[in-house]
Amino acid sequence: MKLKILLAAVGVALLTGCSSKSSNLNDYIAEGSDKYSGESINILEDNFDITQQNSSSDNFKSIYFDFNDFSINSSMTNNMDSNIDVAHSTQEYIVLEGNCDEFGTDEYNYALGLKRAKNVKDAIVVSGIDESRVNIVSLGESAPVCSEQNKNCYMLNRRVDLKLSK
Repeated sequence: MKLKILLAAVGVALLTGCSSKSSNLNDYIAEGSDKYSGESINILEDNFDITQQNSSSDNFKSIYFDFNDFSINSSMTNNMDSNIDVAHSTQEYIVLEGNCDEFGTDEYNYALGLKRAKNVKDAIVVSGIDESRVNIVSLGESAPVCSEQNKNCYMLNRRVDLKLSK
């Protein structure tokens, strides 16, 4: 009997210790799916144009993603075309860094960052760049470019940054 109680207490302690961060996904989508979960990077808020933002380097342009998505949005076509041109103009290795906003667990965001980087890599490789020249890494939510609590900031953190490997 004491063993069962001890095992139950350990189980509760483990489950409690593994709870997610204080940022709650439900807080993000609480105001309705039309406001957040269905948000698109095409949305302009207060003259904010995500396609004009960039945190990449070496003449590359960041690729931004919709909430909880890893497919490249059609609004990123010009950025992808520009990145492919830059990739073709050099023989150096290219690093793709997948990033996420603060919502979701660390594990989920790490996986989502990898999927985002992989999709950008696939698009670059299809254009004729040797796959061995393109490396991917996920930074999850650990490298935000913005820390304000608003939609524009969250959008800036859902991205893949590109740079040449030094």
